[in-house]
Amino acid sequence: MSSTDPKSLLPAGLAEHVTTLSVKDGRAIAVVDAAGLNEHQRDEIKRLIDTRLLEYDDISDVRIVMTAERKQRRLIAIGSGKGGVGKSTLTANLAIALKKTGRAVGLVDADIYGPSQPVIFGNQGEKPIARDKKLVPIESSFGVPMLSMGHLVEPGRALAWRGPMAGNALSQLIDAHWGDVDTLLVDLPPGTGDVQLTMLQRYKPMGAVLVSTPQDLALIDAARAGQLFDQAGVPVIGLVENMAGYACPHCGEVSDPFGKGGVETAAERLELPFLGRIPLDLAIRQGSDRGTPPAAGDDALAKPFHDIAAKVDEWIGAKS
Repeated sequence: MSSTDPKSLLPAGLAEHVTTLSVKDGRAIAVVDAAGLNEHQRDEIKRLIDTRLLEYDDISDVRIVMTAERKQRRLIAIGSGKGGVGKSTLTANLAIALKKTGRAVGLVDADIYGPSQPVIFGNQGEKPIARDKKLVPIESSFGVPMLSMGHLVEPGRALAWRGPMAGNALSQLIDAHWGDVDTLLVDLPPGTGDVQLTMLQRYKPMGAVLVSTPQDLALIDAARAGQLFDQAGVPVIGLVENMAGYACPHCGEVSDPFGKGGVETAAERLELPFLGRIPLDLAIRQGSDRGTPPAAGDDALAKPFHDIAAKVDEWIGAKS
């Protein structure tokens, strides 16, 4: 052949689907990555490759092998021992901030009974489609594809599901067509129940981030969540202290209605990294309610989320 790289015989649009291409004694053998392609797309790519290669005089036979190797994705679990500590808000902002670092991030809202990510991302009411019996994630305006039970059930509808049903729902959200996503953040429900156990049994996360407010009751529950991950052999990336410090909008004085430094102290006691603290700020709540998470910006309100994301990004890079 005149070219040292047989893949250069194909247009770029076709070559990107080809894993390997070899040509010997007039026969071309192409291995095509068919992951995420439906039957029509596979047939069309096969036809185009076959037609193009047979245009060359020294190729008389073309063999095409379709493969669909399952892409291994990193799962990062975001957990807490109890509800109301801002775990979902942190997950959404962490996903957006990690996206800004260049990571291909997706988000699964695994809080089956109380999904809130569609509200935070501003895409509530949208419905995912299915392809090849798998869900296709919903795109967000922040570049983070996502799936949530909030996209599959009517808003406000109560789910009276037992453990196996919740576990199957989690599987549908994780085993979706995530495309190029290589890092999947999983916003877990509070506590250590069926959804957490299903995830640990079927999809062992690469690591976990624990979120707590500074007061003792929240820290006790966060420690229980940490024990669950430890027993499953999932490393805890670090702890985040949320609702840490409230600045009065009138006088500027900072108070600590939930205490101060409790999570950092707990991290030291447990010999775990402390990732940072998020202030108790009305603007964070307002942004979450109207679908404009602070991490999408670059102001002072976004900085704590970006700083935490940088530490998580560094941890992922070191473990990859």
